[in-house]
Amino acid sequence: MGNCAGRSDFEWVYTDQPHTQRRKEMLAKYPAIKDLMRPDPYIKWTVTGLVLSQLLACWLVQGLAWRWLFFWAYAFGGCVNHSLTLAIHDISHNTAFGTGRPAHNRWFAIFANLPMGVPYSASFKKYHVDHHRYLGGDGLDVDIPTRLEGWLFCTPARKLLWLVLQPFFYSLRPLCVNPKAVTRMEVLNTLVQLLVDAAIFALWGIKPVAYLLASSLLGLGLHPISGHFVAEHYMFLKGHETYSYYGPLNWITFNVGYHMEHHDFPSIPGCNLPLVRKIAPEYYDHLPQHHSWVKVLWDFVFEDSLGPYARVKRVCKLAEDRL
Repeated sequence: MGNCAGRSDFEWVYTDQPHTQRRKEMLAKYPAIKDLMRPDPYIKWTVTGLVLSQLLACWLVQGLAWRWLFFWAYAFGGCVNHSLTLAIHDISHNTAFGTGRPAHNRWFAIFANLPMGVPYSASFKKYHVDHHRYLGGDGLDVDIPTRLEGWLFCTPARKLLWLVLQPFFYSLRPLCVNPKAVTRMEVLNTLVQLLVDAAIFALWGIKPVAYLLASSLLGLGLHPISGHFVAEHYMFLKGHETYSYYGPLNWITFNVGYHMEHHDFPSIPGCNLPLVRKIAPEYYDHLPQHHSWVKVLWDFVFEDSLGPYARVKRVCKLAEDRL
């Protein structure tokens, strides 16, 4: 239990990310894929239902004992809030209202953010663009753990703690790795979120606010759905940096498990990603895939070859220019 994981550094590669060339090849071979690059007609209603369900939960938890409040925050609220983060992920690609109405997408993402208790959507959008453009890019892709994380969280017990603390690392890592100027939309996101939090507190007291915050912290920490954080890009097999998962948890996560397909075509909404695989199965069926996000978390904790260092990293031109 106390032995350090086998890796002492990231997996450095000196090639471009594979998705750009795959995208070109697939579009040339299957032009019909372009027809899938259209807004998701259902995401607006799904997100609205999730937001309203959390507001109803806020009203219901007023009289709960604290132990039951935290139980339901993990079992129910954690699922809903994690699902909303993945809705925000999908909306960040303009899938709610289309590329022609970016402001509508940004404001709708702020609406989806409301049950989380803390502002998130505008900052996520700002950094997620770099994750796609510079996948694994040193100093650019803030999805990559820092060296401190790789060095410190190297035993099963420490990796377990790292999974519990994922919300904090995802929030603080961009400020350390690739700090950017605060945008107007981030300010508006914060103001709207604080106003809603204050309104909930004024109406129903501290327990609903605690419930929302606990839903976010517990749901994004050591939670079955959080397996996707590890499943997507951690190097379970040498030479493979993106993996898909086709299991039932996709039903509540806007198909984020179709992650190879998503990086190949970021502008295709999650509802259409299964169709990409259906149109071009030869590009995906032979690739390694995950069958259980819970098993992914188990393997991450107990396999010596896995840990925060188990990521493909590359030096990008923009990163060099900034040095």
